[in-house]
Amino acid sequence: MPYSIAIDGPAGAGKSTIAKAVAKSLGYYYVDTGALYRGLAFGLLQKGVPFVNEKAVEEEIKNIDVELLYEDGVQKVLSNGVDCSAYIRTSEIGEGASVISQYASVREKLLDLQRNVARQHSCVMDGRDIGSVVLPHANKKFFLTASCEVRAKRRTLEFQEKGESADYETILDEVKKRDERDMNRAVAPLKQVEDAILIDSSNLSIDEVVDCILSYCVGSEA
Repeated sequence: MPYSIAIDGPAGAGKSTIAKAVAKSLGYYYVDTGALYRGLAFGLLQKGVPFVNEKAVEEEIKNIDVELLYEDGVQKVLSNGVDCSAYIRTSEIGEGASVISQYASVREKLLDLQRNVARQHSCVMDGRDIGSVVLPHANKKFFLTASCEVRAKRRTLEFQEKGESADYETILDEVKKRDERDMNRAVAPLKQVEDAILIDSSNLSIDEVVDCILSYCVGSEA
């Protein structure tokens, strides 16, 4: 029986980095669900569909096929057969993914895809609604967070390391707006479920967070 670990939390909390490291330590699949939404946003951007036009998005996603592929343990995202993994980490795509993730049609389209991975493989899956909606019966659930300021600093550094221009105050404002949108959306809002273990990573290193999660999981795998 596959073993599943759900890691939820707000933007910039380090979910992807942590989930990837935990999956590697356990030899599990890593499922970056945010990349799926970004893959859809990429496809919509290619088609020139405005993210804020819910009706147009609902119609166009019927023509966009998003897939997850794993090569040597590395997750790749395909949008209509095109590997878009290297193009979906821009702020424009991230903002678009956040907007379309509010739409029920988008979440429904991706729900089965996410669950199918967990049915077939032991995995670590991160996102906003994994423990609450996607994998409500996950073996272990975590809610990873950090202060808005810390998350904005991390995002700023991330962009700068890629050679992209980044303004801390602008990013801080974006983080706050995204939190507000994610927590108050009508469909699958961001929240900590009762059986999730809360981890505030504001003053913790990546290794410390990974070790904390592993301490709850190692020895309890099915």
